[in-house]
Amino acid sequence: MNTKKLWRNNGLSIVLITITLLTLMAHLLTGWHDYNQERQEYHLAALSFVEYLPTGHCIESVFENWESEFLQMGLYVVLTVSLYQRGSSESKDPDSSEEVDRQPNPQRKDAPRAVRRGGWVLALYQHSLSLAFFLLFALSFILHALGGLKQHNTEEQMKGSNEVLNLGEFLGTSEFWFQSFQNWQSEFLSVLSIVVLSIFLRQKGSPESKPVDAPHSETGN
Repeated sequence: MNTKKLWRNNGLSIVLITITLLTLMAHLLTGWHDYNQERQEYHLAALSFVEYLPTGHCIESVFENWESEFLQMGLYVVLTVSLYQRGSSESKDPDSSEEVDRQPNPQRKDAPRAVRRGGWVLALYQHSLSLAFFLLFALSFILHALGGLKQHNTEEQMKGSNEVLNLGEFLGTSEFWFQSFQNWQSEFLSVLSIVVLSIFLRQKGSPESKPVDAPHSETGN
């Protein structure tokens, strides 16, 4: 595959991967400097960038955000199966059947292997998108909790306190849930925004929008 064709077929994912890596690196670098400034306030030696990566400060800040993203996408995939918003490009048409609702045909020659195999493999494959998001959410949730616990105990040690929490105790604190809910609510707000705004507003050429001349009551997908 030549470069031009590769870009044409995969340009969206290439750009998004690049943006993700650049912003993640910026996040880590600025977090590293912020954490070292905090350590200086307690007269502690600065950490190198590599030493910073396994700290609770780093782990917590990354995965508390990833957690909310995967939860948002998983729930959105599931909710759009049976719930509708008339006029939104993000919703199925409540008055007609959709291609995505048709029964999989195992006789189709170009069908994925899981469809042709049938049985429990097909049953799992039919829900694999939402399951993948929920699995990623669960992993991010656990890493957020572990990173948050590590950071909480490190901060207490820096302050000279002997108070050390275990994971169960940390999960019961308002600190952990405050971090989670402040991210969750913003993600659901962003989904609500695209669902509602796409009823009335347009972006020519985007699959997330209805055609510019489509009536507000028409579902785009």
